[in-house]
Amino acid sequence: MATISLLPQVQAFLARQHGHYIDGAAVAGAGQRIVVVNPATGTPIASIADATDADVDAAVASSLKAFHGDWARTPPAERGNVLLRLADLLLKHREELAQIETSQSGKTIQISRAFEVDQAVGFLRYYAGAATRINGETISPSLPSFNGERYSAFTRREPVGIVVGIVPWNFSILIAAWKFGSALATGCTSIIKPSQFTPLTLLRIAELATEAGVPPGVLNVVSGGGNAGRQLIAHDGTAKVSFTGSVPTGIAVGRSALEAKLTRATLELGGKNSVGFLKDVDADKAVAGILEAGFIHQGQVCAAGERFFLHRSRIDETLEKLSKALADLRIGDPLDEDTQFGPLSNKAHFDKINQFFAQARSEGNTIVYGGQALERPGYFVTPTAIRVNNAQARLLNEETFGPIGTFLAYDDEEELLSLFNDTPYGLTASLWTNDLAKALNFVPRIEAGTVWVNMHTLLDPAVPFGGVKESGIGREFGSAFIEDYTELKSIIIRH
Repeated sequence: MATISLLPQVQAFLARQHGHYIDGAAVAGAGQRIVVVNPATGTPIASIADATDADVDAAVASSLKAFHGDWARTPPAERGNVLLRLADLLLKHREELAQIETSQSGKTIQISRAFEVDQAVGFLRYYAGAATRINGETISPSLPSFNGERYSAFTRREPVGIVVGIVPWNFSILIAAWKFGSALATGCTSIIKPSQFTPLTLLRIAELATEAGVPPGVLNVVSGGGNAGRQLIAHDGTAKVSFTGSVPTGIAVGRSALEAKLTRATLELGGKNSVGFLKDVDADKAVAGILEAGFIHQGQVCAAGERFFLHRSRIDETLEKLSKALADLRIGDPLDEDTQFGPLSNKAHFDKINQFFAQARSEGNTIVYGGQALERPGYFVTPTAIRVNNAQARLLNEETFGPIGTFLAYDDEEELLSLFNDTPYGLTASLWTNDLAKALNFVPRIEAGTVWVNMHTLLDPAVPFGGVKESGIGREFGSAFIEDYTELKSIIIRH
């Protein structure tokens, strides 16, 4: 395969003067311009407006009007139909959206198509079905009767209001879809604040949402830096924030939400995810698992594995084979359909990963493979495997959010379990073994919101997702999202 050329409509879209999408229309915005850079080349491809106070106020006013107006009167089945039409439009514009995403994030075009657009379509279709399954319950109260009166009670779930979705730069389409999909399915309206590094696909999707029949104000996009997000969280008109990002930023978001007006918050915060291979897993299977867990999209996945534990009798052979596998990965232009490993998504992250390489050397860890930037335009580094000296090594415990796998040997299964849980984080983990009984016995003892067995990273909209410990509060998708996007109201009737 060869490097693909950008579609004419993609080139035209990138050439626009981008701002925000508010009340069903593109808004130029009066704020300072923020440059969007192609991480494969390090060159600018577009710019956006940084949201002003007036932009934020306009977005909130639009969302409130829609929440109390057209959207409040839209039956659940029609809310679902709107999401289905939007999903169909995402498929229709699949290549266009994938090319915009790859241009702004450095994600390989194959991942942009399959993980961003196709998965987002699946999530929207799941939420469309959920729109008609938001139910309360009937209750028989035990209140005393004095004159023959009786009592009945029931509950209903009502939308919380405006949901602010703060979306990170690593999966701008998919993560946004599960945030605004949740909001719209439950009858809320949504304001999405994409990352300043990857804002473009959301602006295009907002246009498609209007084409799909989403009423003005139901889905707004506010571009800009961190200040825009902070203002949306603190605004009197917003009712909930759904944030995906780093632990320190998530803690700040949660604190701001509580201090503003006890604003609801769902926080999905990443962490340092553990991957353990029992002794019965051979080296070839382990290497395939390591690549799946730790190196998709250059390791820039909140659920990715970073802490790898191998039985002492297996670790040398596995790392030798892993080194060869990493060397064989085709690094290159993410618009080349044969590329397996693209650039990091932005310059700030590129600098951070290079600091981790320096840290590994300064602390005397063994760099099995990689550990360096590539001498070429853009933000390319080598996929990296590092064998640390002990369980206290900083690189084994500090989130890198990049293509750095850290490896440590263990001697027995109780030690492995202790290593799994010896972390303040708990988003995901995976256990690899041919012994299903052992796996099922291990799972309840692993402290993580999601535990995979013989797989890693893959998410399904029917399965709730979120972290424990410092990796977050609340759950996205599954049936659990309904609780976080609705308020429970109780009604008691005397008759």
